[in-house]
Amino acid sequence: MNGTMAASSNRIMLGPLVAAIDQGTSSTRFLVFNAKTAELLSHHQVEIKQSFPKEGWVEEDPKEILQSVYECMDRTCEKLTQLNIDISNIKAIGVTNQRETTLVWDKETGEPLYNAIVWLDLRTQSTVERLINKTPGKNKNHLKHKTGLPISTYFSAVKLRWLMDNVEKVHEAVLSHRAMFGTVDSWLIWCLTGGKKGGVHCTDVTNASRTMLFNIHTMDWDPELCKYFDIPMEILPKVRSSSEIYGLMKSGPLTGVPISGCLGDQSAALVGQMCFKDGQAKNTYGTGCFLLKNVGTKPVMSDHGLLTTVAYKLGRDKPACYALEGSVAIAGAVVRWLKDNLGIIQTSTELEKLAADVGTSYGCYFVPAFSGLYAPYWEPSARGIICGLTQFTNRSHLAFAALEAVCFQTREILDAMNQDSGIHLSQLQVDGGMTSNRLLMQLQADILCIPVVKPSMPETTALGAAMAAGAAEGVSVWSLNPEDLTEVTSEKFEPQINPEESELRYARWKKAVQRAMNWETTEPVNNGDGRNTLYKCK
Repeated sequence: MNGTMAASSNRIMLGPLVAAIDQGTSSTRFLVFNAKTAELLSHHQVEIKQSFPKEGWVEEDPKEILQSVYECMDRTCEKLTQLNIDISNIKAIGVTNQRETTLVWDKETGEPLYNAIVWLDLRTQSTVERLINKTPGKNKNHLKHKTGLPISTYFSAVKLRWLMDNVEKVHEAVLSHRAMFGTVDSWLIWCLTGGKKGGVHCTDVTNASRTMLFNIHTMDWDPELCKYFDIPMEILPKVRSSSEIYGLMKSGPLTGVPISGCLGDQSAALVGQMCFKDGQAKNTYGTGCFLLKNVGTKPVMSDHGLLTTVAYKLGRDKPACYALEGSVAIAGAVVRWLKDNLGIIQTSTELEKLAADVGTSYGCYFVPAFSGLYAPYWEPSARGIICGLTQFTNRSHLAFAALEAVCFQTREILDAMNQDSGIHLSQLQVDGGMTSNRLLMQLQADILCIPVVKPSMPETTALGAAMAAGAAEGVSVWSLNPEDLTEVTSEKFEPQINPEESELRYARWKKAVQRAMNWETTEPVNNGDGRNTLYKCK
């Protein structure tokens, strides 16, 4: 009897809960937080399969993505019930997602018309070259004044253009006014709020700002940009703020719960790290690496290869805040590559041990430009390179070089940020899966020559989405007032090597990057045997 009493009184004490769907490149998670304490109560994770139909192509199955969300929700609700936590206390759901990944589906059947083209896919390289060649002065920054972005394979508009040009089903659906375009957030929200039976077709300002079709000043789709890419505006989702009720869950254990937060994953991490002040910055180490710095309510354009993006807009009547962003395509993905492609490790934790065994790369440098180079270079023709090898080099040195590569790429972005803002960052807040690697965190502090601060609860991306959902008008169970925000406990990594050593290694790394440049070009090359090949090495 007493046990039951205690359990029921425990239930009452928890107060409102908020959930988050965190749909990333390599996995989907569903997490439930206490709205008063920001404590993570339970979660479930499912890996997502990526397919590589051709070199440089990366796809995922939209139905598998959706199914993984339902599975994570169901399993998390089961776990909460086992913990004697009443799931009817879940008052809102936030969505955070891998950005730029592009989907088109049929609004009448609800079926995807092709696989999702993932953000780091390179198939649009020739489309990008064609677009840049038709700009005045062949300038990749031709649209930057409106979008904050260079013309690159990274963003959704060129992926959508490719789908319309190359997939018959997509082409037909567009002509017959049945096509719907969206990034992963739009696909999930549409499906979860009813799909073909009245699902809500929307996106938020942070995801919209990564398409190259959105004007970051007017905060809406831009007719001129749509015309430039020849994309009909009717297929685009409605743009909303990052924190408002979009619709209600239409099936599963959480039927009737509002979906009221939506942020692209990097913006969500910025919110989850409480970087609400101008000048605060965070770096997320996931499949890629993303450093965002809050620049306040006026967009700052970069002269050093960074992107200007919408950080968040936490409510319909609230101002939008902007961020400078440096994106690195390959961070955690390098670990996956060493595991799956080279087979030199079986698990990601093994990488840390291997690297720690030698404590140096012994002059070996690794530039993992598998998808070209993103910030600050925006060079899709670059390819991965490992250099400085000697007979002495072994897999441990390669493991160390791989970790260093993540840190050097972050350093390049931080340098660009410091130049753009004129303010030097005094410490870096970090989050994401790779931050569990303590050697990586120490290396990062050494290479940046500033402290690296890691929160004890690493799920800051999901937390940011939960905060946005819980704070939405009509939900209001989470306060975003600075004095109400829970103080996050964290661990600090101080730099331990002398700055000269750090600078020397960084200079060698930059030399390696130059070697990786302009490797692939799409000019047809005659092999001398009368046959043309598409790619050539310079």
